[in-house]
Amino acid sequence: MNTTEQQFLKELDDKLWKAADKLRASLDAANYKHVVLGLIFLKYVSDAFEERQQALLALFQHDSEKNIYYLPREDYGSDEAYQQALREELEVLDYYREANVFWVPKPARWSTLKEKAALPIGTVLWQEEPSANGKEPSAKGKEPSAKGKEPSANGKEPSAKGKEPSALNRKKPSANGKPGSEVKLRSVSWLVDNALDEIEKSNAKLKGILNRISQYQLDNDKLIGLINSFSDTSFANPVYKGEPLSLHSKDILGHVYEYFLGQFALAEGKQGGQYYTPKSIVSLIVEMLEPYSGRVYDPAMGSGGFFVSSDRFIEEHASEQHYDAAEQKKHISVYGQESNPTTWKLAAMNMAIRGIDFNFGKKNADTFLDDQHPDLRADFVMANPPFNIKDWWSESLADDVRWQHGTPPKGNANFGWLQHMLHHLAPTGSMALLLANGSMSSNTNNEGEIRRRLIEADLVECMVALPGQLFTNTQIPACIWFLTKDKSGKDGKKRDRRDDVLFIDARNLGYMKDRVLRDFTPEDIAKVADTLHAWRRAGAQVPRRPGMAESGPKGEAYADVAGFCASVDFQQIAKHDFVLTPGRYVGAAEQEKDGEPFAEKMARLTEQLKEQFEESDRLEAAIKRNLGGLGYEC
Repeated sequence: MNTTEQQFLKELDDKLWKAADKLRASLDAANYKHVVLGLIFLKYVSDAFEERQQALLALFQHDSEKNIYYLPREDYGSDEAYQQALREELEVLDYYREANVFWVPKPARWSTLKEKAALPIGTVLWQEEPSANGKEPSAKGKEPSAKGKEPSANGKEPSAKGKEPSALNRKKPSANGKPGSEVKLRSVSWLVDNALDEIEKSNAKLKGILNRISQYQLDNDKLIGLINSFSDTSFANPVYKGEPLSLHSKDILGHVYEYFLGQFALAEGKQGGQYYTPKSIVSLIVEMLEPYSGRVYDPAMGSGGFFVSSDRFIEEHASEQHYDAAEQKKHISVYGQESNPTTWKLAAMNMAIRGIDFNFGKKNADTFLDDQHPDLRADFVMANPPFNIKDWWSESLADDVRWQHGTPPKGNANFGWLQHMLHHLAPTGSMALLLANGSMSSNTNNEGEIRRRLIEADLVECMVALPGQLFTNTQIPACIWFLTKDKSGKDGKKRDRRDDVLFIDARNLGYMKDRVLRDFTPEDIAKVADTLHAWRRAGAQVPRRPGMAESGPKGEAYADVAGFCASVDFQQIAKHDFVLTPGRYVGAAEQEKDGEPFAEKMARLTEQLKEQFEESDRLEAAIKRNLGGLGYEC
């Protein structure tokens, strides 16, 4: 993405967020995200639909041997008949499905929404009509002529069959068999919900995942203002300062959706963390695991951030790995689970707008008590479950097959999550799990015993200590556990890592993006990920001595770095009572020598301290004089 595109997206973020943020005074932070994201989704699907319509219109009128969409003008008796045929052809559902574009019925199109929302309440909008499903394209199954298609007996393309009916004007019988009744505008939120209903009916992938907004009882004027603000934005054919951009509507919406999720999480504070993991942490884990192909599973998926990042990972590494990103994505399968019903819908919509096929189970459900993927064995498992959950236990879990390394404590789910993920990990798979720092050292209620068994089973591959203030919802210090069932290196791509664990202390990385939140730079992410990859790499010789120079560009050999990383064998970990805190193994970073002789430095610092004491005395005297002048003595 070039600088112009980045600037366009930043300004778009700011513009849309300022418009959306006006709802905060009217709605709870946990609710207004559904209103805003619902409207953004409607705008996107409508823009993408219109973008496809424009492309189809050009194809219908372009004469070429290979263009099966071409409609010859000479097949129609008049310009009016030809234009009518074009309009009808544009309403064929399968033309959109074949391009992975959502079908948008006329009542759900943004132009309809904007026009009808401005009308007085009670205005007749249209007559009741049949839903528009199951249309077939007129071209389907026909033999193309020399111009592309075979005309019908009357010289015209049989384009009327299977079209979207005139959605705003035609009558239909009501349920009691009487003629169709008038549909009147009840409220703007009802109009939006009607559009969402129409889209769900016409797109099986979206069934049951679009959140309705009438329940929030928003003022009509506020919704109209939001609709008008979003109307100024086009997700299709973007232009920035007169320069056309190469961004696709899906890419723009995906960016906006992700940005808004982050902003909503900030606004909600602790509750926001239930569905959102900061992008930099997600990116770090994905870069370390490298999910190029296979089954990806997140048992606590929230809004699906790990899946989005995995999709982006494939795109970003296409050039260096020499593959076609679109083709490579076909080799990834996505599986997830989420207990919260509204968050489950957020995740499903997050996948739908990006065209990512997904399996999130039949419903939202508790991962421990109602596993939606009991037979899944995934190649990559990654998750950020809630830390230290206390009320997770059920007696039905007492002898669960997942507790291969010990029954987790009833008052803390940390090792329940870890063993659940291990249970679903394929024999050669890798997993990453965000947990509270206490998981690395706690000996409370069987946790120390479970950790010992995990280490003795040689399942732990890498431990990463993270800096504080990375999360919007908690200040609890966190770490990342990386586990695998096969450290033998028999695949030839990785070396034999049996009995070795890599420790990385990343607590000093990152920068403060504002007063409360820390973030990683791309260089920080690369430093940690490259360290793991170098340590894993086939043929790597891993020295045991600390204090060597930091590893260089990607591809160089691994070396221990004092204060940052260390490769440690089983015996050393056992000596430390199976505690996995990286700081215990990586040691302290070497201090850079400034070259100033000790005697000269002490003289300089002593003189500096003397001056500071004198300045302190002067300021103290001035304060006392000022207080005395006001009649106060101290």
